[in-house]
Amino acid sequence: MKNNINKLVLGTVQFGLDYGINNPKGKPTRADSLAMLDYAYAKGIRIFDTASAYGDAEEILGEFMVSRSLTDKIKVITKLKPNIITESAGESYDIILKNLTISLEKLKRDYVDGYLFHTPAYIRNKEFVDCFCRLKKEGLVKNIGVSIYDEEDALYAAQLDVVDYIQVPYSILDQRLNKTDFFSVAKKNHKTIFARSAFLQGLFFMTEDKIPSHLEAVKSYFRELDAIIGRYGLTRQEAALLFSYQDSRIDYVVFGVDNLVQLKQDVDIAVRGADIEKCRAELKSKFVDIEKNIIFPSLWKK
Repeated sequence: MKNNINKLVLGTVQFGLDYGINNPKGKPTRADSLAMLDYAYAKGIRIFDTASAYGDAEEILGEFMVSRSLTDKIKVITKLKPNIITESAGESYDIILKNLTISLEKLKRDYVDGYLFHTPAYIRNKEFVDCFCRLKKEGLVKNIGVSIYDEEDALYAAQLDVVDYIQVPYSILDQRLNKTDFFSVAKKNHKTIFARSAFLQGLFFMTEDKIPSHLEAVKSYFRELDAIIGRYGLTRQEAALLFSYQDSRIDYVVFGVDNLVQLKQDVDIAVRGADIEKCRAELKSKFVDIEKNIIFPSLWKK
């Protein structure tokens, strides 16, 4: 089964922050980040996901596009800074416009292809949504949307006429949306779905002896996972990426990497495109109700 590399979206949070539970070296150097962006583009990846909250990731991505003369050949999705709007902060539109303007300056672009709420609750505020629609009307953004964490927000966004993009967590261990009508409603309403967190911030790559005590419960799940994928000759990396990548309901898979080796491996997995449909069916039936303190990195003890 061959796959379309264009379904991959490279996330850039690792380029701007010390990110990931299995990333002892922290964020890569600027030169290493640029090398990864070069490789991704050379292999056919054309959409890059970033956010104002990702440290200097927007600046690095902007430097990459301008220095390689790729501004018009790449699509960029960025996000409004989380929890930026308060009653005392001033007019909502002015706050949102200022935040977007800063992002555009860092990205060295006149517009972005996608602008998302990084605070899911904002999608329920008509005033804030209207502000995003105004940005779209003014040509500063091509598509608007939201990055969600909970099923309720995903379903709400899927039914909102003005929403174009919805970014959702989805992985072998996080199949909450399969128990809802989200995918069918989103498709019926012509939403573009981006799945993220396929590797759960690197948790999938951790050996048992490295898993912290507060995530002890995941060890038994990984043993079950290894038993299943072992029968199909798959590694965790292959199974985790292809689980989302080969799901026809998902338009794009946003993935992050700590280094160039990981990026090359992920791209190779997508290009090779092993058929894992039977394995996926087993995984979908096995891991259906995992505790939130495992699948929500925000609940992990730091």
